[in-house]
Amino acid sequence: MYAIVEIAGQQFKVEAGKEIFVNRLGDSPGSSVSFDKVLLVDNGGSVRVGSPTLAASSVNATVVEHVQGDKVIVFKKKRRKGYKVKNGHRSQLTKLKIDNIL
Repeated sequence: MYAIVEIAGQQFKVEAGKEIFVNRLGDSPGSSVSFDKVLLVDNGGSVRVGSPTLAASSVNATVVEHVQGDKVIVFKKKRRKGYKVKNGHRSQLTKLKIDNIL
């Protein structure tokens, strides 16, 4: 059984028992969160598709921890002009463990 759910403006394919990384949420580690914007649910070949969301479905998850993503280097250069800029960033992420799909 899996579901397509919208979390913080992005769509994720989730399954019960799996862990996913999403953009940083404001909830503290160990707390339980519920997501109501379920777009699709597949239960062993029985597919339900919402228009745009399924009214009676939700996904429950537990916040495991807050982490930083991998370092991303942004390098800009214009040839023959002496212009070089090097920047970087690390995304702030939240690790979620999917408890169940209702």
